[in-house]
Amino acid sequence: MTTGKVTAPRRPPWMWLLALLFVVVAVAPLVLQWLGNVGDQRLVDLDVYRTGGEAVLEGRPVYDFLTPAPQLLPFTYPPIAALLATPLAAMSWPAAQWVWTILIFVTLAVSVGFGFRAVLSRLRRPVPVDGRPVPSSGAEHAGREDRKAEHAGREDPDSVGRPNPDRAGSLTAPNRARGLWLPMAFAFLMVACTYLMPIRDQVRFGQVDILLVALCLADCVARRPVWPRGMLIGLATAVKLTPGVFLIYLLIAGFGPGAKEEHRRTFFMAAFTAALLTLLPFLVIPDDASDFWFRALLDPERLGANAATTNQSLRGMLIRLYLPDWPTSLLWLALVAVIAWYGFRYARRALLDGHRVTGVALVGLMAVLLSPVAWIHHLAWVVVVLGALFGSGLDPVRVRVAAGVWLYYVLPIPWWGVTIKAAEIPVLSPVLGKIVQNGFGLGALVLVWLLGIWLPRRREAFRAIPDARGEISRAVPDDE
Repeated sequence: MTTGKVTAPRRPPWMWLLALLFVVVAVAPLVLQWLGNVGDQRLVDLDVYRTGGEAVLEGRPVYDFLTPAPQLLPFTYPPIAALLATPLAAMSWPAAQWVWTILIFVTLAVSVGFGFRAVLSRLRRPVPVDGRPVPSSGAEHAGREDRKAEHAGREDPDSVGRPNPDRAGSLTAPNRARGLWLPMAFAFLMVACTYLMPIRDQVRFGQVDILLVALCLADCVARRPVWPRGMLIGLATAVKLTPGVFLIYLLIAGFGPGAKEEHRRTFFMAAFTAALLTLLPFLVIPDDASDFWFRALLDPERLGANAATTNQSLRGMLIRLYLPDWPTSLLWLALVAVIAWYGFRYARRALLDGHRVTGVALVGLMAVLLSPVAWIHHLAWVVVVLGALFGSGLDPVRVRVAAGVWLYYVLPIPWWGVTIKAAEIPVLSPVLGKIVQNGFGLGALVLVWLLGIWLPRRREAFRAIPDARGEISRAVPDDE
């Protein structure tokens, strides 16, 4: 018997505390390993940020210093990043390490929350006593439109998680169970993503990449942002340039066929914010700002050895072929043009189809592949890729594919390539070793295909499967 009243699944507050404890215990070995590392190997990139902030506070040239031996790392970020790093410089070094590590996990939680929104929203939905989820009003409306106009089966992502009182039921034991699932599911996803190699490297080096992922992802997929949409993308672009691929994405989405006014406004806000934060240092630290834009930025070797295994960009993979410079550059430019054409095209299509997380994942992969230098920790975008592939969790094929991608990026595959090359087995070592050494970059190319071609086809195929859960599959959006 139904009551006609919908209430959300009950989640006792202690369940969230238990979930937090689970995360803390599971990630503690990783955190303690790197925070307990020898001094000259501990959070070396955080040391760069903090030293840049110290240079600003002390009036020293930001782009002339190197961190202490054996690292000898320069400050490679735009001058606004040095200004933003001054609070870190005001802290003691031990305090800065803990504050930054906590910030890494907070921004990872934001990325997991938005990236896996489809499955988390499904767990948040109330369930009537017959065991079927209460569909959202937007999902039902989309279903009616599909039946009328065969509109490609698109669902309204903004309707995920909104209960529909017209399909309400009495919510008892099933919802109490679901109330327990959501905190633990979130905790499980947090731990799983923490042990991805690009995220492990965030903790190891004290990197900023997961913060940039969270900024761009939140800006693109938040349903009702309290900030002007586009502002966070502008901030991320000003801090580390590579998120500037989102400006291209918004430009294409805002001015191409089928463009929407919302996307144009987002582009203008992002461009305005990035420009403002780029020009501000010319007023505060003009010498450093000029030094970066007219000297330091033009020196790629400041970023480190471009041929190193950790550089998994297209250019890094090509450099490791050790061809002469000019054919390497020509081949790189040609591949950049082709991959950018398809990558941004797929991302725009995902955005216009309402699959915003998929669009963000594709653009994040463009940031890695198209950049001249992209270290393994830049692949923090894999968190968003996994969320897009996993979707609502109803399609077992997508779940298995997401699990396979997760395992692939947990393993230190590029370093296996170095081991194979060092074995010096005739024929095998040079060829197989280089392929495996480029494993994460080649994997990113496969992910572009998965998100851009395979995933839309899989969505359509799953909708057509008449199984015992057919009504559930139609009622719950299959993606973000």
